[in-house]
Amino acid sequence: MDHRLSPEHEELRRTVEEFAHDVVAPKIGDLYERHEFPYEIVREMGRMGLFGLPIPEEYGGMGGDYLALGIALEELARVDSSVAITLEAGVSLGAMPIYRFGTEEQKQEWLPKLCAGQTLGAFGLTEPDGGSDAGGTRTTAVRDGDEWVINGSKCFITNSGTDITALVTVTAVTGRKPDGKPLISSIIVPSGTPGFTVAAPYSKVGWNSSDTRELSFSDVRVPAANLLGEEGRGYAQFLRILDEGRIAISALATGLAQGCVDESLKYAKERHAFGKAIGENQAIQFKIADMEMRAHMARIGWYDAASRLVNGEPFKKQAAIAKLYSSTVAVDNAREATQIHGGYGFMNEYPVARMWRDSKILEIGEGTSEVQRMLIARELGMSA
Repeated sequence: MDHRLSPEHEELRRTVEEFAHDVVAPKIGDLYERHEFPYEIVREMGRMGLFGLPIPEEYGGMGGDYLALGIALEELARVDSSVAITLEAGVSLGAMPIYRFGTEEQKQEWLPKLCAGQTLGAFGLTEPDGGSDAGGTRTTAVRDGDEWVINGSKCFITNSGTDITALVTVTAVTGRKPDGKPLISSIIVPSGTPGFTVAAPYSKVGWNSSDTRELSFSDVRVPAANLLGEEGRGYAQFLRILDEGRIAISALATGLAQGCVDESLKYAKERHAFGKAIGENQAIQFKIADMEMRAHMARIGWYDAASRLVNGEPFKKQAAIAKLYSSTVAVDNAREATQIHGGYGFMNEYPVARMWRDSKILEIGEGTSEVQRMLIARELGMSA
């Protein structure tokens, strides 16, 4: 299997790499420490077409594929994960549910502005009492004539409260099956709908320039036409979206791991101790070699999963493997990069401090490492 990039994908990689270093890197440190959302950077990414990479041109997208999205995410995360996760959530969690399952009217209404980065969409799945139990949805939606009436809450929702957030697609129980199990559906809730409350941003360990909030719904009324896909299929729809999203998160994690290599190489050449650059010490060389090895193998993993998705092949197991491995690698490389930087690695002015703070969530978000192991075991036929 040849994982070398096509000329088109390589051109995209170089373009985003240049953007990350020339535009993102000089600005993001200050924004991160002030916990500010990078609106100007997002606007520029929108003009570049990054928010529409895997969406067809007829809906305002670039007509690319999921591999293209992953390439952009990896290059952005080599410099900063807040910017990368804003793009990841905006595309794979905001736009893709509408593209995959929406009606033609829903696609025409929402996708052009989402693809242009003029607006953002969010993905309302996780609930305060749910966590990894995505099927334990308690939010409800009751049909009242031509409207859905929604009550409940969601937590840890990315891109849900920015000035340009246009919608949140939420899962809600809309009925019961004959066996009493819930029928979970997906419903589009536009921002500003009466009764839809967006809380203040969380105080987080990392991803400080990413928007993450809790949402509440109190008798929120939206048109019946805002149902996304078939009623009762919301859970299955979101599982598909999460499978795809794991590839995107894996690409992001790989970028963070590679960024740790980049920063450690630079520091090891510049930092002198005991009369020589610390990079001349075999102990440092071996650390960086191991970091590069881990990033390389993580990249092969997400390339493989993305290629299977693009080719219409089964990819669930490969996506779980890629997400599990790359997130572990990101944490390991961030820890080693901090160690190589010594005391300076604990100072927020150095990018590796940001990477260290940002890495841990990758083992939690969009399916914890434990959930990934469950999925892999299930795909191997080891559990029901």
